[in-house]
Amino acid sequence: MKEKILRYLLSILFLFIALNAFGGGYYGMSGADGIPIEWLENSPFKNYFLPSFILFTIVGGSSLFASISVFKKFNFEKFSVFSSVVIILVWITTQVLIIGYVSWMQPTIAVLGLVILILSILLYKKI
Repeated sequence: MKEKILRYLLSILFLFIALNAFGGGYYGMSGADGIPIEWLENSPFKNYFLPSFILFTIVGGSSLFASISVFKKFNFEKFSVFSSVVIILVWITTQVLIIGYVSWMQPTIAVLGLVILILSILLYKKI
């Protein structure tokens, strides 16, 4: 029972992050209307397209894949889960280092990434 609950929680949290990354990535690739371009001054980017593409494909894609792999109990689920957690935490850390703290979603995603990491350790320590 405990394993089933952990799997559902992990799948839901990864799905939430995936949907958030898809939405944010799409918004940024379509121009990020209303988001100050000055936030990118200390970055290698001239506009939001490339970081948004990375958010959409890598963060969103890996999170969706991890959600599905945990739910379906794929053989490689541990790898997909821990890879996705690393991607999420590296993404949000890099984002804050480049543009600074600009949204309540940044600490929310960081905390969710850490919660996913803890839940993953709890799930897989017995496997």
